[in-house]
Amino acid sequence: MAVTCSDILKLVAAFILPPLGVFLEKGTCDKDFWIDVLLTILGWLPGCATF
Repeated sequence: MAVTCSDILKLVAAFILPPLGVFLEKGTCDKDFWIDVLLTILGWLPGCATF
């Protein structure tokens, strides 16, 4: 399977902001998107509390 330009965009988006990568792959705000948003927030908050 060939890697296209849109695949590279999705990879970069998922690395920078994971919910955006899920949204670009699925195309809708379904339960997978909201689970990813919740997990991103839960992972970000403990990281901020250590500073």
